[in-house]
Amino acid sequence: MKAFFDLHIHSALSPCADNEMTPNNIVNMAYLKGLNFIAVTDHNSVENCEAVIKCAKKAGIQAIPGMELETSEEVHLICLFKDIQQALAMQEVVYKALPDMDNREDIFGQQLIMDEEDNVKRHLKRLLLAASSLSIEEVFRQVRLFGGAVIPAHVDRDSYSMISNLGVIPDDLGIKRLEISRMCELEKFLDINPKLKDYSLIKNSDAHSLGDILEPEGGIELEELTPECLIDTLRD
Repeated sequence: MKAFFDLHIHSALSPCADNEMTPNNIVNMAYLKGLNFIAVTDHNSVENCEAVIKCAKKAGIQAIPGMELETSEEVHLICLFKDIQQALAMQEVVYKALPDMDNREDIFGQQLIMDEEDNVKRHLKRLLLAASSLSIEEVFRQVRLFGGAVIPAHVDRDSYSMISNLGVIPDDLGIKRLEISRMCELEKFLDINPKLKDYSLIKNSDAHSLGDILEPEGGIELEELTPECLIDTLRD
């Protein structure tokens, strides 16, 4: 069966996202747009994923826990997990690898941790908009150990992507899927980067506001509509 998804959405935990990006608002917008799967992927943290999962369950949508991890090379990777326990285990690894710096709300914005009723539980003190000390290779190895999937983020952009920062997609990581952003002009992009035609390209929104969440398009064929099946398909 075909499933429609948006696997790169920022909640109000990401300081660069709108504060209206609450668990319920995200889930309700995804429901209205007809998506089967969503993933909230805040910068270097999964602390709003559990609330989103609870909201999504009520709406009949599958929510995948994840994060947009920034590596030591300043490359963004979408890390997705089958359950919240795996995601929290990866968060512990990432938190230890982040610089010991506090967020400045007056400069970067608020980092809001919320419950399933959109109540603000607390403001996260740790600065999330920072590169971790984890290399790309370390992230792939660790996420796979936790049973998750890694997708290089927005490879069509001129910053924070494998193409912009490395110039190539490393051959030794077994990468099969790449993310392109919602505004990517695909034919033009592939004309400039013909080697990327060998990869499966998936489009996500990288939504920082509600209106940016994707409409159902493209989709992916799955044997069943479960997080486990989706993650296994992305890994394969």
